[in-house]
Amino acid sequence: MSRRSLVSLALIVAAAAGLLAASLAVGNRPLLGLDLKGGVEVVLVPADDPDRPVAITEGDLDIAVEIIRDRIDGLGVAEPDVTRQGNRVVVQLPGISDQQRAIDIVGQTAELRFRPVCSLLDPEADPPPTQELPTPELDNRGLAPCPTGIDVTALPTTSSADDLLDRFVVLPHRDRLERYLLGPSSLTGAGLSSADSRFTNEYVVEFNLKGGDEGADKFDEIAAACNPPSDFCRTAQIAIVVDGTVESAPVVNEARFGGSGIISGNFSEQEAEDLALVLRYGALPIEFQDPTDPQSDSTSRAVSATIGGDSLRAGVIAGIVGLALVFLYMVVMYRLLGVVAMLSLGVSATLLWVIVAWLGETQDLALTLAGVTGLIVAIGVSLDSNVVYFEHLKEDVATGRMLRSSLEQSFAAAFRTIFRANFASLIAAVILYWLSAGSVRGFALMLGLASVLDLVATYFFLRPCAQLMARSPGLMAHPHRLGLPTREEAMPAGVEAS
Repeated sequence: MSRRSLVSLALIVAAAAGLLAASLAVGNRPLLGLDLKGGVEVVLVPADDPDRPVAITEGDLDIAVEIIRDRIDGLGVAEPDVTRQGNRVVVQLPGISDQQRAIDIVGQTAELRFRPVCSLLDPEADPPPTQELPTPELDNRGLAPCPTGIDVTALPTTSSADDLLDRFVVLPHRDRLERYLLGPSSLTGAGLSSADSRFTNEYVVEFNLKGGDEGADKFDEIAAACNPPSDFCRTAQIAIVVDGTVESAPVVNEARFGGSGIISGNFSEQEAEDLALVLRYGALPIEFQDPTDPQSDSTSRAVSATIGGDSLRAGVIAGIVGLALVFLYMVVMYRLLGVVAMLSLGVSATLLWVIVAWLGETQDLALTLAGVTGLIVAIGVSLDSNVVYFEHLKEDVATGRMLRSSLEQSFAAAFRTIFRANFASLIAAVILYWLSAGSVRGFALMLGLASVLDLVATYFFLRPCAQLMARSPGLMAHPHRLGLPTREEAMPAGVEAS
């Protein structure tokens, strides 16, 4: 056995053991996906909108997927799975127990509008539509004088279909009974550049506006109409409206704000964080049906941790049973060579566990049932590599070659076949990962990693072990211990061994 082979055997065993010990010492563990850990799955279907000027495109859906993914990243969910399936958006959130909060965040359109407040209406009144609001006469700022000569107590709350930017509207407060008569909106959330929650005397959302007429200048125009109060803003208040609800209606104390402002409204810490989150990542370009509505095509379901644990337990049991049967088969067929094959599988499995645990801690890679399937397939690929070598070895012995030389020389031919087979699996895994999404990518990643590690274990562990066995006089004298025939048994009838 060459010194180089002995060193490679010692190094790969030491590397596998050392990396495993280090990974356990720092507490790295594979993150579990929705089907193994439990969580929430939301399926969002676009709502029918007769007022939408153009049909929903694939680009709109892709933008919605990216915005939802950004929002979920802000929640700190490990390895969220957000994919587009046809015209549906499927969101899987492992480890989330608050189902309603998850639904509120992923499906909220977060359409932010700044509207001057004309009147504060009777909080108890929500009369039938006996009176319509007049059509605004917009000036060059996009503002309109508040309506006069109408009975504001007879104004109903504006429906979502009539909640238009360039109209007067009546909207309720988020958590109070107050209703507001609001003027047209000349500034939306598109003018925001950032939004963050913070605590002063209360939890508030601080936002910054883009420069120029699309942000800060437009906000200052609205502020100037409210300070001092005018026909455009009689109450000196600006309502901050999100998705048809008044989040806050602060009094305007200055005519200029310099590009930033604060939303207050007796928020809790979580409410302030959630509002900042949806504002920061923008409005969805599509309105989705409410997944909590029984009549909606959108759906949501909670996968309990118990169900996820049962899936994990079943997968572990199936894996143990499968490995035990494979071990028994390899030992019966190849004796000591079978034991070496299982040790080689153990080395590659250890390295794979370390990598998956590290990716879970650093890149939020979650292990799903599809990923487990990829690992099980990888076990078969790894053992196939060993079988290819062992069968090459049998063929060499059958041709009359000495067992000692066959153990070393047949490896070269076998490794070429092993390399090509693993390389083909790697190509398939890369293509599958590139073209697919969601849990299928987890399957592809596990298969690709296992293919690479199989080559490493085969060359740096199996090869030196074969060379070590070739130096054992006891094994050379008793080939049956390796699951191989003697030269005499391998030679065809009527042919004498030389």
